[in-house]
This record gives sequence, C-alpha cells and structure tokens, in this order.
Amino acid sequence: MVESQPSKLLVAGSIPVSRSMVLDRDSAQVGDVAGFEQAPVKVEREKEFEELKGAIRRALAPETADKFLRQMRSSGLRIRDLEGVLAKRVLEKLDKAWAKSSASGQDLYRSLTASDQGQMREFYLSQVEEVKPEFRTKFQKLYRYY
Repeated sequence: MVESQPSKLLVAGSIPVSRSMVLDRDSAQVGDVAGFEQAPVKVEREKEFEELKGAIRRALAPETADKFLRQMRSSGLRIRDLEGVLAKRVLEKLDKAWAKSSASGQDLYRSLTASDQGQMREFYLSQVEEVKPEFRTKFQKLYRYY
C-alpha cells in the first residue's frame, strides 16, 4: 500500500512521496521469473533467404572454413562484414556450383526485405562465431573488432 499527501498533488513541481509499502511475498518467488526468449520473425523471401543461407553455411563448414578465411584475408575484409563478403563475391569464389548461378550473393541479399536482411546478418554472425577455435586463432586479425 502506498500513501501520499493529496494536498501536495496540487502544487506545481511537487512529486508525491511514498511513505510506506507492503509487498506481497508470494509474488516474488524464485520460480516466477521467466527467461528471455526471442520471438521468431517470419522470413518473407524464403527461397532467396535459404539459398544465401546455404551458401554461408557451406562456406563456414569445418571442411571449407580455412579456405573461406584465407579468401577473407586476401580480400582485406573483416570477418563480420557480410556486405563486404557479398560485394567481393567471396562466397561465389568458394562455391563453384553456386558461382554459375544466375543470381549473386549480393543480388540475393538485396532482394531480401530489411527484416530478412537483418536475420541473414544475424545468421552469418552466428556462423562466424562457431568456426573452430584453431581457425579463429590462426586468423585472429580477421576477428578483431578494430
């Protein structure tokens, strides 16, 4: 319960002061706290999204990650720069079958909605962080934030 002085409510610039407070002890139980769960966002351009997602997944797979990281280093790119990866066609250089596709990675990315692009960046960043530790150590300059 909160008490305040009603007469002070009418004074300009006055803030009511809480004098006492009664807490309900049952509402503060440890089991009542809900964990954070991100709400799923529907992908609008599914075909393009999945095609680009597949190329990223193949590039950062354990058997091709070393080649991808070497390509990133020779292109002068930072690992978290998805737009740079797409602009310099790094994915196409690694995936010869996809390189013959009519659409480039950059074209696919641009065709996505802003929401889909955000999800694609999040997917790419999550894949980049899952690269084996020995590759991350070997290519530590790519992983720097500066």
